[in-house]
Amino acid sequence: MSEKWQPSFGQKDFNIDKQETLYDGFFQMHKLYLRHKTFAGSEIEIQRELFYRDDAVCALLYDAVKQSVVLIEQFRVGAFDSSDGPWLLELVAGIVEKGETTEDVARREAVEEAGAQLGEIKHITRFSPSTGATREYIDLLCAQVDSSGVEGIHGLPEEGEDIKVHVIPVEDAFELVQQGIINNAPAIIALQWLQLNKSALDQRWQ
Repeated sequence: MSEKWQPSFGQKDFNIDKQETLYDGFFQMHKLYLRHKTFAGSEIEIQRELFYRDDAVCALLYDAVKQSVVLIEQFRVGAFDSSDGPWLLELVAGIVEKGETTEDVARREAVEEAGAQLGEIKHITRFSPSTGATREYIDLLCAQVDSSGVEGIHGLPEEGEDIKVHVIPVEDAFELVQQGIINNAPAIIALQWLQLNKSALDQRWQ
């Protein structure tokens, strides 16, 4: 852990007194009654609704030889009220199933969503996108890919997926982030990471 900052409290400094399941489907919703220590030295009792999602993996597919990235376009219900519409440009992604590693998920989803085979995979970071009310952890990866022939419509119909593949010059993808057109957290973080680490990856993957 960094010597520059460490959290003031840890796992032993809060307690869940009661938990109710409000919804149990593909996702879950819980209500938690909990107590935790405060910075002033006392204790506070709070109630919170918690949207629970299983761990996920998002992978940026990068072709260092052709200087391009593979991104996917699909409808996202969480952006239904966006003025630009709910079709987003995103990374290949999927939920971690029992017994799978993060690399397993990346390789499986690359085939299902983009028809792509992956080479070397590098781990970027693990993060939680919305800790105020959602339990979700995302492992963010960057994967080597040959984008030749990667195109078309993909996804599993039984899962309601309708996915269009885009091979985009990497510099254009960086501009799409700067312009706010790519506006979802995993894609923004991964592409900005690629900007910082592109030279090293090019030397390794070209």
